[in-house]
Amino acid sequence: MVFQNYALYPHMTVYENMAFGLKLKKVDKKEIDTRVKEAARILGLETYLDRKPKALSGGQRQRVAVGRAIVRKPKVFLFDEPLSNLDAKLRVQMRTEISKLHKQLGATMIYVTHDQTEAMTMGDRIVIMKDGIVNQVDTPLNLYNKPVNQFVAGFIGRPAMNFLNGKILDKTDLIFESSESEITFNFPLEQKSNLKEYAGKEIAIGIRPEDISIEMSQDKSIKFENTLDIIEPMGNETFIYFEIEKIQFIARVKSFHNLKVGEKIKLYIDPEKVYLFDMTSGTNLLYNFNS
Repeated sequence: MVFQNYALYPHMTVYENMAFGLKLKKVDKKEIDTRVKEAARILGLETYLDRKPKALSGGQRQRVAVGRAIVRKPKVFLFDEPLSNLDAKLRVQMRTEISKLHKQLGATMIYVTHDQTEAMTMGDRIVIMKDGIVNQVDTPLNLYNKPVNQFVAGFIGRPAMNFLNGKILDKTDLIFESSESEITFNFPLEQKSNLKEYAGKEIAIGIRPEDISIEMSQDKSIKFENTLDIIEPMGNETFIYFEIEKIQFIARVKSFHNLKVGEKIKLYIDPEKVYLFDMTSGTNLLYNFNS
């Protein structure tokens, strides 16, 4: 097990910390030496074996904690938020090191984290839990593209998904109408037969920030006009904030657009990229026939 706070013995050297568990198990000294040096080589700690933890950086201490687990040659590793005490740059570095280690050792690694970036970049399969209940177990891309419910949809993705409440209406065609009719659109043809039973019912729609565009991608795009409240330049992209029915929305757009706070702009959404959720259960209404 690898803990969040390293849990190293301060009076022992790196070598002694890594060897301690094996000594308790009365493993042969030569075998201990071989295992510790092999783990140090894998983790780039060979030159630090004689140092004590206080002489190491946070990233190096975390590697020692990982090394202490490696020397025992376990079939399963449990990482308990091991990177949360590190700064942003070190977290990225340690993420790649643990991923490489996973490939090298071929052992199962169960990794607990609140950081979705760690989960998405490192996990082969991710378990999303809320209040102790498993909501979805899937691959990172499936969690992103096919969330089973509104909680998972809102949890995965940065910035988070935008949500708006409204109704499915069966008029001359099956349409969605938001609570104050600021957004109305026809459902794509392949969705209509599956949504007939929801006609007259309230639902929530979900729109990812990257699926809101300043350029019209197709004739059937949902078009609306809004005033920009906040603009956050991020380099190659810009986050823009605006309100729909008194709910703050966020969009990710390319930075080449010359935008100003307070100006009105036209925005577009591809209706095929809109998520639909049951208002009571939060279930993704499109999950079953999209999966």
